[in-house]
Amino acid sequence: MTDKPQYQTFTVDLWVTDLHGVEIGIYQNSRHRAKSRQFTKDMDIFGEIKEDGERVGLLAFREKLWEKHQGTDRRLVIKLFTNAMNWKGTLDLMLGRSMQLSHGAGKFPVLAFCVNLSGQDHVVQLEKSAYQWVGFPEKFSFFVLKDGKPYFYRLRRDWIGIGVDYTLYDQNNKKIGRLDGKVIQLGGKWNVKIVEEHANAQVKAILQLFCAMLKFNDACRDHIRGLVGDMQKGHLVPALEAHECDLYLNPRRMR
Repeated sequence: MTDKPQYQTFTVDLWVTDLHGVEIGIYQNSRHRAKSRQFTKDMDIFGEIKEDGERVGLLAFREKLWEKHQGTDRRLVIKLFTNAMNWKGTLDLMLGRSMQLSHGAGKFPVLAFCVNLSGQDHVVQLEKSAYQWVGFPEKFSFFVLKDGKPYFYRLRRDWIGIGVDYTLYDQNNKKIGRLDGKVIQLGGKWNVKIVEEHANAQVKAILQLFCAMLKFNDACRDHIRGLVGDMQKGHLVPALEAHECDLYLNPRRMR
């Protein structure tokens, strides 16, 4: 008889409003910035990570960069912090890579993200699959390096569901996790479980940032679709912000 797998669980809870206990107080953002240089002036905390009912992390995004800019100046940057405001990771929407994939897919929006995690030497590429028929479930994939070995994962949205639910598969195509989305809150809430064997800090942080990204998923698709459409019509001269360009640097370049 096969033993039932053991799971680790956590909850990603995204708030509807920024009027919550973490940010109440005129000096609160300044305190956060003092604790972490990664918490920039334009950051807005919009969610939390809970384990066993206790808050263990916070999610924030660069509000001005996403909501006040247009064209290729508009970028999504989400950051994950510990409850003590120590930086754990960043998810960047990669405009160049997303536009390249979407251009190749005939303007079908294919999103590409770069995940940079604290204590890791390698960045993680989290990308949506371009192979998707209209109405079919959305799929994302990524891989992580552990002790020099790659481990591949894919996320597939459920065919039918009240919430925004995803199933996590390993490289042997085995179901190893579940992202159970709730619709009871407009901000978004996901109860996540993952098989113990795969529930290392790296994979958990990627899934936490992925859940946070889902709040912006529709807007990101519209943004990339619009950029590629304008580019194809000759209405847009593409440009990339310096930080994103750095993420494409050749590691073997002459220094």
